[in-house]
Amino acid sequence: MDRIFTPIGKRLVLLCLPLGLLLALAFFFGSLLGSSNRNPFLLGDMLTELASPDSTQRTIITQIRFPRVLLAAVTGATLSLGGLVFQVLLRNPLAEPYILGISGGAAVGAIGGMLAGVSFFPGVTAAAFAGSMTTLGLVLLLASGTRAVRRDSLLLAGVMMNGFAGALIMFLISLSKSSELHHMLFWLMGDLSMVQPERLAFFYLIVPCAMIIFFLARPMNVLLAGREAAVSLGVDVKKISLLLLVTSTFMVSLVVCFSGLIGFVGLVIPHILRLVIGPDHRLLVPAAVFGGASYLVICDLLARTLPASGELPVGIITAMIGAPLFILLLRRSRQ
Repeated sequence: MDRIFTPIGKRLVLLCLPLGLLLALAFFFGSLLGSSNRNPFLLGDMLTELASPDSTQRTIITQIRFPRVLLAAVTGATLSLGGLVFQVLLRNPLAEPYILGISGGAAVGAIGGMLAGVSFFPGVTAAAFAGSMTTLGLVLLLASGTRAVRRDSLLLAGVMMNGFAGALIMFLISLSKSSELHHMLFWLMGDLSMVQPERLAFFYLIVPCAMIIFFLARPMNVLLAGREAAVSLGVDVKKISLLLLVTSTFMVSLVVCFSGLIGFVGLVIPHILRLVIGPDHRLLVPAAVFGGASYLVICDLLARTLPASGELPVGIITAMIGAPLFILLLRRSRQ
């Protein structure tokens, strides 16, 4: 009990309470509102109808919207946590899976697995993981040997690999059947509408990955000080870095299989949280989980309710918010 009420424990509780409330509100409105009922002032009527066991509204919420909101929350938490880890490992505040091409590499592997007709797990998932790890290795290889401009070279290598992954994706899509094209194009733009509740069970694989990152929060603080400083403080840099790299890449690969390419979540959320609560990863890791989950649930709600008819892929909403922020951060980093 005494360990909970240490200064960091108190800050963690005080941080998780408002973020947990934000996530609960996002879940509530995300489950009740959709393209068929966009007016929040009619929530009372919807709640009344929800209480009826035979109502259509109840079926829509429990069987369609709630699994979709759950998928959005897990995807947002994973992408946010992945961005946080990559920013620590590469010591670059602009690093995140989408910009570095990691998500694109996972998409190439996933589409290849789908076209080959292998099972979703472990076939498509393993192909996505292999694609993302290959992309990451190529980015690091291309950026090495230019230490004087390492930040710019890393970003340029990532953008280049992202473009190459995009070309491979277009090539693979050109090989697919016309009946699959519409689904694949929406999936590439970040689509949460095709959620399959039976596949959500695979998300249990993300829980131990997130726990590993949480328990490595203190070494992540030390890694920010640099490799030499971390070694002098007794941190096994190679072992910790490899564990963080494989864990976060696997998590990102898994959510790409479910949700497609959703960019900038790993950039926006860690930066906002770092500005608000500081650089301590013992607080940033749980905050990134709550913050990323809430952010993507809200973005998905906007994607469903903003168009006059139909809905947008959620990746369009996150890109419209994240791309201007990325340009702003890039200008600030150069200054």
